[in-house]
Amino acid sequence: MEYPKIRIAYRMVIDSTATGAWERYVFEDTYKEYLMQQQLYNRKENPAATFRELLAENPNAEKLHYLTGLAANSYIQQLKGHFYKVPDVLGNNFFPFEGYRLDVVNTDITDITKHRIGITFFSPLLTYLGTVNNCYLVSVNAAVAEGYDTFMFPIQPQLAICYYQDATISR
Repeated sequence: MEYPKIRIAYRMVIDSTATGAWERYVFEDTYKEYLMQQQLYNRKENPAATFRELLAENPNAEKLHYLTGLAANSYIQQLKGHFYKVPDVLGNNFFPFEGYRLDVVNTDITDITKHRIGITFFSPLLTYLGTVNNCYLVSVNAAVAEGYDTFMFPIQPQLAICYYQDATISR
């Protein structure tokens, strides 16, 4: 029997209330990066204070998501492809990811406490075996003759299937 393939995405939001060291470093460094990069898109006289105001005035400021995200690259690499905030049902902290996207939710060049970013982590392609007890039952094994090594992630806020490939399509 063939099973569908999925990718799971987990999105975390980091703001001034972050307490963990990793989140604080990401918060502070992305704010500093935003302050530098926004100058490319903002007016010299009477600059827009918030990211949303800047976007309304200059659509090219959309690039600030990517440019600000560059400051988080080394922190993301420290995770070595396993995100620690999403445990499986056994309590293992190893949500596997192979990509991420950072977005600036909003920020303010005059007030660091208004800085807010989102990071979405994307899993590798997983074999989706179904939903059991309100959990995604998945395997990293793509093709198997006798069985699958599985793990289960509870269905929860900020965790979603972001890609689905029907088993009949993958033949």
